[in-house]
Amino acid sequence: MTLREAQAMVHKWITTTGVRYFSPLTNMAVLAEEVGEVARIMARKYGDQSFKPGEKDTLADELADVLWVLMAIANQTGVDLTDALNANIDKKSVRDATRHLNNPKLTDNSTQKS
Repeated sequence: MTLREAQAMVHKWITTTGVRYFSPLTNMAVLAEEVGEVARIMARKYGDQSFKPGEKDTLADELADVLWVLMAIANQTGVDLTDALNANIDKKSVRDATRHLNNPKLTDNSTQKS
């Protein structure tokens, strides 16, 4: 499935099963909430926190929730994420062509902290 197809699928679901889009501001709040849930899982799985009793690693589901609401926001604001992502990759490829290769923080293992 392409991003464009996924956006169309989200639009179809929202306008049939979901009845209608939430307002853009509500969707922005939902996006922040979902990103917070990803952060909670990351802190427990890869950080210093541990999962609480009964809490599960639902990272894949939470990332999908982020993607879903991001597509909803894109749909309701007229953004084609396929075009936007391609333009963003082009921008980064020019702007950062040598930036990361010349970054000693990324290439010199002796300066990395554990």
